[in-house]
Amino acid sequence: MYDGHMFGFGGGFMWIFWVLLIVAIVWAVKATGGSRNNPPENRKSALDILKERYARGEIDQQEFEQKRKELDDRHEPGGE
Repeated sequence: MYDGHMFGFGGGFMWIFWVLLIVAIVWAVKATGGSRNNPPENRKSALDILKERYARGEIDQQEFEQKRKELDDRHEPGGE
């Protein structure tokens, strides 16, 4: 009958099942983007983001030029 074993797999095989299940879950989470670290090649510069906001009409030309100048000032020697 049942005798404490699941479908004929007892003790030794049961821990292998759980280890493989946990490994599969960890792999699935990582494969679907569970990692919060973006690779450097996917990161946008502040200027790229500013250009996108201007292109979408979120900011006007005056604000774009002001913020672009602030970014340029920060990247010059002696800036922040």
